[in-house]
Parts: sequence; structure tokens; C-alpha cells
Amino acid sequence: MDLRQLRYFVAVARERNFTRAAQLLNIAQPPLSRQIQSLEEELGVALLTRDSRPIRLTEAGRLFYEQSLQVLGRVEQMRTATRRVGLNQNAILSIGFVASTLYERLPSLVRKLRQHAPELEIQLLEMVSVQQIPALKEGRIDIGFGRLHHNDPNVIGVVLHEEGLIVAIPKSTPFAQETRPLPVTALTGQKLIVYPKEPRPGYADHVLNLVHGHDVQLAEVQEVREIQTALGLVAADAGLCIIPSSARQMRADVHYRALEGERATSPIILYHRVGDNSHFVDLVRELTREMYAENSP
Repeated sequence: MDLRQLRYFVAVARERNFTRAAQLLNIAQPPLSRQIQSLEEELGVALLTRDSRPIRLTEAGRLFYEQSLQVLGRVEQMRTATRRVGLNQNAILSIGFVASTLYERLPSLVRKLRQHAPELEIQLLEMVSVQQIPALKEGRIDIGFGRLHHNDPNVIGVVLHEEGLIVAIPKSTPFAQETRPLPVTALTGQKLIVYPKEPRPGYADHVLNLVHGHDVQLAEVQEVREIQTALGLVAADAGLCIIPSSARQMRADVHYRALEGERATSPIILYHRVGDNSHFVDLVRELTREMYAENSP
């Protein structure tokens, strides 16, 4: 087994088609098929079900695909890190984040990181929670800050804080005449704007599950791509929107009320790879613990 075979298998697993995978790899299809078959013979198990269209992964194939992504991602990290050390360049820490964490503690964390590790080059990449898990396994990011629980055994998720949710309300509506918390059940019959429209699952599903968990029947649900669009529609009197409380600073031309109800919170979760013993990953975990301990919401 070698890295070339892993790359070949990952390409086939992603494309679910030998012809397309061969085109992407710029090789002929017969040698690609032979390499995958050789890999299966070495492992002693079938990785692909070839009698279906598109090709499907077996249970063993799914496990091998996940592990292959980690190996290839780690190799790329090793290559990049070694090259940077050889060229006397700074180490890089790539952080994925969902946009709403910019209104919570992420900016403070980045400042503290730069104070504690001035030699570190920090890259910030915006991506929704569901995109961060494969990005971690493929080595495209080292740390993630998201809001979605997951069950991937290769990625650790540490809940840093359960942030309260609030309702953004058009100032012209009766709901805007009060400031006390609004029960989830009060949303019955209302038009709700949710985000992001895609990819799913995501924060939109968290909000809809919360509402449906209280047996609330909405008049309509409108899905949009970004929180900025959602709040703009609220300001235009197009409906209500449930957002994390820290994001209320985004617009001043709408009214905000805390959402009252069981599980009316959104977690802020720190993601990192299982077995990643990097000093900088440990530093991020230590700094985040200190930040929340010093100023517990």
C-alpha cells in the first residue's frame, strides 16, 4: 500500500465513477482499476460495490476512505511544515469559523494567540459547521469553531458555551413593543426567516428543530443564505429571525427579544482532529478555557 493508491482510491470514492476519477487523475481507467483491485487484495476486503451506478462504498470502504483522508491530509501538513521550516518561514494555524462566532469570542482569541505565539501565522477561513469536519480530516484547517454537534469519531468537538438565542423582530410589529423574553410558542402563526439555506444540516435545522420541538406551527418559512440577508428582511418587515444573542450588534434597525424556552440556545463548539498533539492546538484549547472561565456568560 502506498500514498498513490490512497489518492487513487479517494478520487474514485469521491466521484463514485472510475471514468471521471481517471480523468481527474490524468491516467487511463484500466491502470486505475488495477490499483484499486490490488489495494482490495492487500486488505482482503472489498472497498467498492461495482455493480451499482454510481459506484457505492462498502462499510469497509467508508472506513478506509475516512482514514485515507486523514493520512493524506497529515502528509500534506508534514510537507508544508517541513518546507516552511527549511525556508525559515513561520508556522501556520488555519482556523475555520462560522460567521456568527465573529460576534462572540473569536476576535479576542485571535488577539491572545498572536500575543502568546507571535511567530504563528494565523489563517481565518469562513465555513459553515458541516464543512469544517471534512476540512479538518483533509488537513485544510487545524481548528474549527462551529455550532453543529457531530458524530464523526475522527474529530473531537468541545462545547465551549451554550449561547442564548434571541428573536430579531421588525420594529413595526406588536412583538416589538415589549422587551421581556418571548416564549417559543409565541412564534405560532408567524413567518420565520432561517439561514443558511445550504449546506445542510446546519444552524437553520437547529432553529427549525427547536421550533417544532415546541409544537409551533409557522405560517411560512423562508430560507436565505446568510445572516445579513435574514436580518435585512426582518428590517423590511418580511418576518422574524432567530439568531445567537452576540449577533444583535449587526443591525440597530430591528428589535431584539430573548427567546424563552427549553433548549433555546446555540452551542459554540471547538473542533480539532483526534490525536492532534500540536502545541498550537493545545494553546488554543487553553486560551479558550481561560476566556470563558474569566468572563462566564
